[in-house]
Amino acid sequence: MTTLNSVDENSATIHTSNPTSPIKVIKKSTRIIDTDYGYVNVYIHGDLKEKDKRAIFLTLHDIGSNHAVFEDFVGNPCMSEIAARSIFIHVDLPGQENDAQLYEGSYPSIQELGENLVPRILDDLKVPLCVGLGEGAGANILVRFALKHPQRCLGLVLIHLVSAGVGMLEKLKETFKSGKRRPSEAFQAPESVIALHRFGKIEEEGVESELKSRVANIHPLNLRKYVEAYMNRKDISEKLSTNKVDCLLVVGGKSQYASGAAALYSKMDKSKTSFIKFDDVVDVLAEAPKKLAESMLLFVKGLGFLTSLNYSGLDRQRTLSNASQGSGDSPANKAALGAIGRRRTLSMEDYDVPRPRRLSLTAGQQNGNIPGSPTK
Repeated sequence: MTTLNSVDENSATIHTSNPTSPIKVIKKSTRIIDTDYGYVNVYIHGDLKEKDKRAIFLTLHDIGSNHAVFEDFVGNPCMSEIAARSIFIHVDLPGQENDAQLYEGSYPSIQELGENLVPRILDDLKVPLCVGLGEGAGANILVRFALKHPQRCLGLVLIHLVSAGVGMLEKLKETFKSGKRRPSEAFQAPESVIALHRFGKIEEEGVESELKSRVANIHPLNLRKYVEAYMNRKDISEKLSTNKVDCLLVVGGKSQYASGAAALYSKMDKSKTSFIKFDDVVDVLAEAPKKLAESMLLFVKGLGFLTSLNYSGLDRQRTLSNASQGSGDSPANKAALGAIGRRRTLSMEDYDVPRPRRLSLTAGQQNGNIPGSPTK
């Protein structure tokens, strides 16, 4: 296996909340990595030469999108200070990049993508550990990665994670069984499939132009392969109780996946899992980027990352004013999300050097103590 040369590199300047203090970002580069499942495009925001001094996030997209959705999120002004102190690795899953050729052969399963593709990418980039950030199908892939390779995953931020029984394929069959069209013909209008996936229904007319633009450059047959792989995945909900990685489950209150995500949370180890629901939101990345950025920052502080960064306007005592965590919204639950452990006296530069810890976000709070020094 080989890695092709970087095909694009550039740098940009962003500003923090203090407009007089520009921070030079970090170059952006694109890698094309040869894997068992074909060439995969990887987009890097940051300098991997500084990987020992930065928080490293690996993002995986949902069906009907690609790296661009996370690139837009990281490029949002609310993420500027986090992005300036981190490295983001955005992955286009096989065949989902813009203007891709037809994916030949059988498509990898969701299990294979999690257990084999993700560690292959990390190996190629010489990244030993990362925090996973995924949505929908991408979140499901990351969970499988963490279950198989917990030593390589410091934490997971999972948007709209649900079990196998989401029923999308069944809905697709029912919608087209009436005789108007066969299910396979749905992919002639891929935006309808994505509308079904996101909103639980297909609109024959007036489909959101945003959905059309999102899938406009994705090969429809490749999209179908990814959808079918996701729909045919094995249910891993019972395995989640054995998960060893700290997780933050995020869901939109108006999403059709809200109850499914809550059901999964009920099966997970509460000492390692936090759950946040953003009210009046369907698409978390598009509709609530600032809330998600705040939640991510508190979560990764609990992992020992970005401990010197104070989000502008963030009240640590009440944490998230417009989000509900777990089955309740108590201050104790919210404080658990921001548990960041004891600090030694360090310089500001040293504070940003990751000090990962395998500590519960809630266990110390439940015992009335703040978690102590890192165990790993």
